[in-house]
Amino acid sequence: RLVESGGGSVQAGGSLTLTCAAFGYALGNYDMGWYRQYAGLERELIARIGKDGDFTRYDDSVKDRFTISRDVEANKVFLQMKNLKPEDTAKYFCNAYSAVFGSYFGQGTQVTVSL
Repeated sequence: RLVESGGGSVQAGGSLTLTCAAFGYALGNYDMGWYRQYAGLERELIARIGKDGDFTRYDDSVKDRFTISRDVEANKVFLQMKNLKPEDTAKYFCNAYSAVFGSYFGQGTQVTVSL
């Protein structure tokens, strides 16, 4: 399973770092991503990192503000979020994807950004 942590409430312009920890399988076999979900809407992919760390991709809405990284030994993935905006308020989910092993989501962590 995947467990996200690090969410919370912050003022606009602030920073948070989300952590995704895996239990029961090795994240080194998966491309990893972070999704966010606004209330009442579908989850959307905002950042992804290759299983070998060979690529990173970002949605335009978070590019230059968010950074995805992974620690294979610790079996964790991170999302550093800077210069947060009220429109970043959402529930954030970690995703592990493999064409062989499948796709998995955690339960999510809430991020709330106030003016």
